[in-house]
Amino acid sequence: MTSEDWYRNKDWNSRIELSFFERLRRARRKEQYLRIQASTLASAHPEVALRLLEEYFKLNDNFDHAQAYVDRATAYLALGNVERAIQAYEDALAREEEFPNLLTQANLNLPFLVVSRGIDELYERALQVLAKSQSRLTFPVEHFIWHASRALILSARGKQMDAKAHACEALTWAEREHSGFRYYPTIGLVGREYEATELKLKELCNA
Repeated sequence: MTSEDWYRNKDWNSRIELSFFERLRRARRKEQYLRIQASTLASAHPEVALRLLEEYFKLNDNFDHAQAYVDRATAYLALGNVERAIQAYEDALAREEEFPNLLTQANLNLPFLVVSRGIDELYERALQVLAKSQSRLTFPVEHFIWHASRALILSARGKQMDAKAHACEALTWAEREHSGFRYYPTIGLVGREYEATELKLKELCNA
């Protein structure tokens, strides 16, 4: 890791922490470095990430709050706290309403989490979020998540024909091997982490 990457540590221990906070003390944009470091650690060191985010939210930053809430959700999911992750995504969406110039993936992360965990009391909320976000879809994985989430919710509600249509559309996006962007052909493709979802969609599509 270069000296310029002092705020992108992928591991964490007392030595790294001491070095990080020493550099942070001298930095001008402390909030930016705190959030980026928290984001980098959110999955592997969620408790550290949450602590860094607490420090971030104490600072006067009007730019990156929405993404900080998404990072908080990632950390809570790593700890198995789905309820707090959902609230963090809701906080991110609320922040986007106030500051729409900086958008996150909360519009897809929240519905997909709800669907993946089968939280049926939040299905209506998930559909509301999806309805507001369709115009923002860009990459194949975004289209996949959007259609997959709708397919699984509609199926759970007994609307099999509509569910089938969205399932088949999601699988079409999963088959894409090119992002559609000339200089970034592999960015935003559907990865192997969605294999279990694809199996459910294939059942719906082939029904």
